[in-house]
Amino acid sequence: MVNFIVWLIAGAVIGWAASQLMGTNRRQGLLLDIVVGIVGAFVAGWFITPLIGVGTINDSNFSLPALVVSLLGAVVLLAVVQLFRGGRLRSI
Repeated sequence: MVNFIVWLIAGAVIGWAASQLMGTNRRQGLLLDIVVGIVGAFVAGWFITPLIGVGTINDSNFSLPALVVSLLGAVVLLAVVQLFRGGRLRSI
């Protein structure tokens, strides 16, 4: 049960950070931040983890490299969503 709560909190923080980086924070609330963080970690698990060999928060790995990989996955997810919505990507 505690692991699930930590997973939700980590997903919320990752989703919030990704939305800050991508400039989408004004359009989404806490629930969408959690969804973006967790789904972004799944995306990272499929595409980024095989390349660099670091797990994500979905693997019950709450280390700093896992959080960074999950953040990268969330940023990629938000970029793809913005492209399909017809919006422009924010340059960092």
